[in-house]
Amino acid sequence: MPKESHPLSETDSRIAAAMLASPRASWRTVGRVLGISERTVVRRAAPLFHDRTLRATAVRNPLWFPDLIPLALRIRCRPDRIGAIAATLARRPDTIWVDILGGGDEICTILFLDGPEARNSLLLRDLPATPAVRSWTSHTLLRVFPAAFDWSGGLLTEAELTGLRPDRPRRPDLSAPSGRAALQPLDHALITPLVEDGRASYAELARRADTTALTARRRLEALLGDQVVRLATEVDLAELGIRTEALLWITVAPGGLEETGRRLSRHPQVRFTSATTGPANLLVAVAAADLNALYLFLSDTIGALPHVSTIEVTPILSGVKRTGLVRPGSL
Repeated sequence: MPKESHPLSETDSRIAAAMLASPRASWRTVGRVLGISERTVVRRAAPLFHDRTLRATAVRNPLWFPDLIPLALRIRCRPDRIGAIAATLARRPDTIWVDILGGGDEICTILFLDGPEARNSLLLRDLPATPAVRSWTSHTLLRVFPAAFDWSGGLLTEAELTGLRPDRPRRPDLSAPSGRAALQPLDHALITPLVEDGRASYAELARRADTTALTARRRLEALLGDQVVRLATEVDLAELGIRTEALLWITVAPGGLEETGRRLSRHPQVRFTSATTGPANLLVAVAAADLNALYLFLSDTIGALPHVSTIEVTPILSGVKRTGLVRPGSL
């Protein structure tokens, strides 16, 4: 049975929001930004990580890993088998997100597939061989807009978000890293334990990568500054009082795709924005407090965008896997 969600206290919610926005922020920084003591942050945050209410990880940027193929799949299947299929997808190491959508017969999953052979094996062999799968569409992620990566669920002010952002140069977008040096074995050795625990200490990262803590810190700061990986904190949003999630499949005039994607990715209710292939060319994940907040987002925010021609809204019934982590109790 899925883990039952209980809203966190206001202080716990704000600490969780700080972890969402800046997964490796120090307890001292979180306390300073939120106006509470470092001791309070440690006392409140440690149990949240211990019982896996909060989990820190890292997600690779496919632009730095040319063999990876980022793909979104919409899979229609028999309603009586949808849980089993979602669980099977969630167990795959190459799935990043797995959501059961509103009609109860559709799954959306985002995969980072290890090259054309893995993609073709999934689309031409595995899915056709699954009797409960009725149909599917595939959408390649062309560009992920990074502005939403310090998302806090709207629980923090812009000043607080600024205080949490590390003082390192950031690339303006996720455009191809042309002209930059290729990743080294040390980089891969650091990324692996970081995916396992996004808050692993520099000493632990150094031990796993067989290097010094100072070198591990310098290389990790470079990897994050160049957006080779992005840090993420996973939490059941219902525990933050956010109970309505939806995926928006938006059709935008080609000349307005970049502008629209950037504007939406900066909205406090938007968790994820990517340009995609397929009939709709923009995929947006929205998290709102309730249905009325989602309606206002659609009417006021989407409605004000000049380049949008059509939109399909697919509510999320259940999040099975997020940022590469299976939700506790979902399998």
